Amino acid sequence: MPVGNIPYYTEEIAKITDGKLIGRSTESISHLITDSRVITFPSQGSLFFAIKGERHDGHNYIDELYKKGIRNFIVSNLPENYKKYNEATFILVSDTVIALQNLASFHRKKYNIPVIGITGSNGKTIVKEWLYHFSEDSMEIVRSPKSFNSQIGVPLSVWQLNTDTQMAIFEAGISKPGEMENLEKIIQPSIGIFTNIGQAHQQNFINLEQKINEKLLLFKNCKTLIYCKDHSLVHKQITGDQLLSGCRLFIWSKNKEADLKITEIIKYEKFTKITGTFRDLQIDMEIPFTDDASVENAIHCWALMLYLEHDPEKVKEKARTLPVVAMRLELKDGINNCIIINDSYNSDIGSLNIALDFLNRQKQSRKKTLILSDILQSGHRDDSLYLEVAELVDSKNIDRFIGIGPALLKYSTFFNNSDKLFFPSTQEFINKFSSLRFRDEAILIKGARNFNFEKLTGLLQQKTHNTVLEINMNAVIHNLFMLRHYAGI
Repeated sequence: MPVGNIPYYTEEIAKITDGKLIGRSTESISHLITDSRVITFPSQGSLFFAIKGERHDGHNYIDELYKKGIRNFIVSNLPENYKKYNEATFILVSDTVIALQNLASFHRKKYNIPVIGITGSNGKTIVKEWLYHFSEDSMEIVRSPKSFNSQIGVPLSVWQLNTDTQMAIFEAGISKPGEMENLEKIIQPSIGIFTNIGQAHQQNFINLEQKINEKLLLFKNCKTLIYCKDHSLVHKQITGDQLLSGCRLFIWSKNKEADLKITEIIKYEKFTKITGTFRDLQIDMEIPFTDDASVENAIHCWALMLYLEHDPEKVKEKARTLPVVAMRLELKDGINNCIIINDSYNSDIGSLNIALDFLNRQKQSRKKTLILSDILQSGHRDDSLYLEVAELVDSKNIDRFIGIGPALLKYSTFFNNSDKLFFPSTQEFINKFSSLRFRDEAILIKGARNFNFEKLTGLLQQKTHNTVLEINMNAVIHNLFMLRHYAGI
């Protein structure tokens, strides 16, 4: 990620990351790289962090990157033959991820601007993108790319801050205790938004209360926290958290007294009108969505715009053009007159419910098909979890159910669909794909990342082919002369 106007040299970065400098580089660092497969920046001024993951070790790609022109590396162990990289500079640290986080945290401290931190179980990326939509015309904004909200994604996001930035919007996601404290030090938000709480990644937490408290660590130094009072457990944990005692709470609610009281939500065919009261005045806005999740996400954004005292008329105007965020619930044309709803990014009960509602809103006369993977890290016993999933699927009137994964296969008898199929793996489904005959269906593809459901999307999505017309002008001229010759012209 590029950073503008503030130069960092390897000698300074070694001090910031508490690393040992081996070799010397005189060039300033502008770009941080953590994925050897994605080199979109010039090699000059780039710094590669050799991160060790569960499946990959960045140290294995140093030779390949050196050949591509990368000369600056942060490593936790030196290559055995590091001296052969005679033009390279290495910074040796104990942990490359911590080094990345420390560098981003140091960089963040250089900016005294409004920084919005967003966390919660669902809606983080959409709220971030919609806040950007509301504000982009009035100020220079930096935001997390895509859904960069992890221990690596957050520091890469914060690294984008530059001297032109007037406001920043970052999202933070965690999957286990201890992670949010790291992210808070990097983001250092002045304003917080807590979207909601659900069962995603519940496996690593004792209960929902613990998960909420871990997420709330993001806001311990915030001036203001925005959230919905109707999420009673979230409200209880926030109001009882001593770390937030100095934080001003800006609350919205549909049925309780709040800073922003939502008095009416009317859903039309293609848009929703939301009416509320703020400072004893009746206000309203319209959004081009009708699902409950979008309504909640939009109200979070509305609350922040009111808190920041943006022009209400401009806010209403921007609300009418809120964009579809192409990260989840992507609607695409499929093979054989099918439509594909792609939600192959995560899988939990809460987001499954939202996605099924979206599937049911497709008015075309097609049968409804759900392709679902095992739900991972739910924190529930498998038998109770898949009984709940089966009851949810049954309540949504799904015509065809396809379950993929060993757990769904094990509990296949829980599902009452007359048309149901189960496969132990994604590859098994792919092997049988040609015999499954998808036609005139609205297909929801909903899966955990580990199942690589993007392969299914590729199979089911309508293929587009470009037709290229090439004209050989030399041949045309030759033919013209031959015709003239034979015609005696």
